Amino acid sequence: MAARRRALLVAVALLASACTAEPAGPSNTAAAPNGLVSLPVALHEGMGAAPFDVPRQVLIPQGWSLSVFARVPSARLAAWTPDGELLVSVPRTGTVVRLVPDGHGVATVFPLLDGLNQPHGLAFAGSTLYVAQSDRVDAYDYGSGKATDPRPIVTGLPDAKSPELGGQYAHALKSVAVGRDGAVYVSVGSTGNISAEDLAATPPRAAILRVPPGGGAPEPFAVGVRNGTGLAIAPDGAVWTAVNNRDNIQYPFDRPYGDTPGSARGRVIDEYVRDHPVEPLAKLTAGRNLGWPYCNPDPDVDPGVRGSAQRRSDVPFTPDIQTNPDGHRLDCATLPRIEQSLAGHSAPLGLSFVDGGLPGDYARGALVGVHGSWNASPPRAPEVSFFRWRDGNLDAQQTLVGGFQAADGTRWGRPVAAVVGPDRAVYITDDQAGAVYRLTPPLVG
Repeated sequence: MAARRRALLVAVALLASACTAEPAGPSNTAAAPNGLVSLPVALHEGMGAAPFDVPRQVLIPQGWSLSVFARVPSARLAAWTPDGELLVSVPRTGTVVRLVPDGHGVATVFPLLDGLNQPHGLAFAGSTLYVAQSDRVDAYDYGSGKATDPRPIVTGLPDAKSPELGGQYAHALKSVAVGRDGAVYVSVGSTGNISAEDLAATPPRAAILRVPPGGGAPEPFAVGVRNGTGLAIAPDGAVWTAVNNRDNIQYPFDRPYGDTPGSARGRVIDEYVRDHPVEPLAKLTAGRNLGWPYCNPDPDVDPGVRGSAQRRSDVPFTPDIQTNPDGHRLDCATLPRIEQSLAGHSAPLGLSFVDGGLPGDYARGALVGVHGSWNASPPRAPEVSFFRWRDGNLDAQQTLVGGFQAADGTRWGRPVAAVVGPDRAVYITDDQAGAVYRLTPPLVG
């Protein structure tokens, strides 16, 4: 069996080396970003169920390769254990699974935890595993492939079962990160698109909460964070979040939009909505406000002008015409600008940092799983993005892995998260394809 698997991998590798830069068939993409080439997804024996029942191709850097590491239906966030196994959360089934590498690019999947309430975020601090469920965060002792002795870190977090919400909760999944000082950070998404009452809830929703080192009541660390699913600690110890921002923004300026006569103020214009607001990738400090739902990060160099050039770094805010028309709810000019951002409706999910684990220009930076939009036309394409780390900040977004969306907008996969493994490969979860990929840089076996 092992010999057959190695033979199959060699055949796939030879096919990859002979492949042209233009994908074909169902995975055809409009164009390859600069520096990327189109190569087939390598399949190991037994991995060929849909969507891999037809050939699939991805856009990756020259000299890299991508294979299916494991099949995990509805795979979401991931974290590496101290002993070199990959944990993956599956909120849909209430489980966390353990992926044990076989040394040949394939993993065997074992159950770790079950019966949980939408487990999502996973984080390690030494041998302590933190698991964020929709209503709580618990700490476990981890060792020998087992998570034992669960201890509550924070309970009573809001979700669809909270009596005061009447079953209505759009962003129940929580993420978790552990700071250098042992403080635990947990994302609590908003109830809905523009539910301003979230800001006054106890504990606040649309916030990143902080539990002090050693435990205690959670306190808001950052507010106005509509859905900060991406949550991670940077190499310098700073807390960063990647945010799913609001939908269906009304045009906020008292002027025509494009060639349409008369004021467009207060109208929902699909062309404007597609690019506004951007999705923040922000460095958090205690008390920071990311603006939602009163102020929207506006990337336009000429605000409100159709076809304006956009800046995705150092992004200022524009008052939301629906919730803050005269700026009396929040003075948007007083908010610190957003350090970095993704295009509107990119839907960033998993966030992790690389600190020397990858070669060349990818040695230090942030990896973001971009899920892709559901309400933009044409849709934002799913991808894994990389942001280079520079002097405590992040450079502009670049595509590390693409090719999941065809030119007509159809998709065969949607990445959720990407984390670097102890073998210096990147491991990517995909909840639509039900897969975990292994992205291998040059010189990594």
